[in-house]
Amino acid sequence: MKTIEELMAIRENAKKRMTVREESGEECTRVVVGMATCGIAAGARPVLNAFVDEVAKRGLQNVMVSQTGCIGMCQYEPIVEVMEPGKEKVTYVKMTPEKAVKVVNEHLVNGNPIVDFTVGAATK
Repeated sequence: MKTIEELMAIRENAKKRMTVREESGEECTRVVVGMATCGIAAGARPVLNAFVDEVAKRGLQNVMVSQTGCIGMCQYEPIVEVMEPGKEKVTYVKMTPEKAVKVVNEHLVNGNPIVDFTVGAATK
């Protein structure tokens, strides 16, 4: 950063990204990324960033991306829970940024959870 204009551009970009995380008041889909120590160590931060970026890129207004602490299954980190109004929670495990993009495209946009990425598939 060398100028106040660059700082303002960074600020505006950050504000746009943060609005993706804010709830709009209407019922929306919640994407929660486990960001406890075990999740961060396993790569949860890039997963969170991938969800935020992809949701913003696609302009999904009914999706709130947020973070939480320990989800309780450290061996499956990074863990992401998708909670849609009126549907059962879907828990994705061993997530990567690439898988996060696929979850946005298939699950959040098209309504098709990716069973191969879920905790049920991982425990078989």
